Amino acid sequence: MPDASPSPARLVIRQPEEAPSYWQPVPANGFVRCLLDQASTGSETPFAMGTQTVAPGCHVREHLHDANEEAIFVLEGEGEAHIEGAVHPMRPGGIFFFPRHRAHSFHNTGEAPLTFCWVILPGGLESFFARIGRERVPGEAAPAPFPRPENVLQIEAETVFGRLPPKG
Repeated sequence: MPDASPSPARLVIRQPEEAPSYWQPVPANGFVRCLLDQASTGSETPFAMGTQTVAPGCHVREHLHDANEEAIFVLEGEGEAHIEGAVHPMRPGGIFFFPRHRAHSFHNTGEAPLTFCWVILPGGLESFFARIGRERVPGEAAPAPFPRPENVLQIEAETVFGRLPPKG
């Protein structure tokens, strides 16, 4: 019989530009919107969800999550997902699920921005984006490309990233 006790989670309704948003450094450029996270929902299953927009000719560098699972749903634009030596097209409607320890990167190969929705379980990706990015105000012009923080490896270790295996 299902548990009839009330959920501790909160109903959250946000319009497109009401979520925290951050400009991202090179090599991705573009911006992230952090739509939902544990702090905003109080959900029983910890997760975070948002969107990332990658500028034309830019990419999300190769990475993996050692304690998190991630789903990526492509909303607009065109690109490539590089996964363990294979290249897969990224087109609107395409979806990717990454179990823990699966290295991946995303490359915008089109002439327009590449935007995808991400869901990560448990959450934490939203903290990474906030720590490496710059606060974004809806409607403002994109800043000039800016570098990742000098302590980006420390920030990665403190959030949701594992170490990539050595190349070679």
